[in-house]
Amino acid sequence: MEQIEAVIFDWGGVLIDDPAPGLMAYCAEALEVTVPDYTQAHSQHAEPFQRGQIAEVVFWQRVCGDLDRPIPAVDSLWGQAFRTVCSARTDVFALARRLHDGVCKTALLSNTESPVVQVSMEPEYDVFDALVFSCAEGALKPERAIYEIAARSVDKAAEHCVLVDDKAAFVDGAIQAGMKGILYHDLAQVRKELEDLGLPLTQGPDPTGDDAPEGR
Repeated sequence: MEQIEAVIFDWGGVLIDDPAPGLMAYCAEALEVTVPDYTQAHSQHAEPFQRGQIAEVVFWQRVCGDLDRPIPAVDSLWGQAFRTVCSARTDVFALARRLHDGVCKTALLSNTESPVVQVSMEPEYDVFDALVFSCAEGALKPERAIYEIAARSVDKAAEHCVLVDDKAAFVDGAIQAGMKGILYHDLAQVRKELEDLGLPLTQGPDPTGDDAPEGR
């Protein structure tokens, strides 16, 4: 078995609670439409936004055009929505810190949009050696290119990396790119699977202890 030298964490659904339901509800309320109507319009235009191919204002022009609603007056409705609904899983952040502080390299890999990226500049994100976002790279999970970029970001070959993600398709994509993959269910299960891959997690700070970051 190849030695694991880097653990790559998904963002929404792993490091933070899945923000999608809250984002859909927040934006639907702001635009004064139903959640199903907003979700449908959002889905039609989300991919180029996540790939960094269009600016947020263009995204809203397209979505609001579909919904026959005025463009949001705030500078960044999407960034505002994300900050409102984002809730950190402190125990997973603490696991990332345990890995980062003496076990292996760590990275964050996310399909996300440019207005959200600045959240990762906050202090708790110093547990990652690299931050890889689809909007900056022009590639999305489960495309092979994004996994190769993530591996290079920590100066490791893909076979020495493992992705922790809550979406089976994204885990499968990582495996196809040569990585190991762990489908996130809960912290205890992830810790066990990391230990099974040879990472020493039985000693050191408790990932649910006082060194965990405050939730948002």
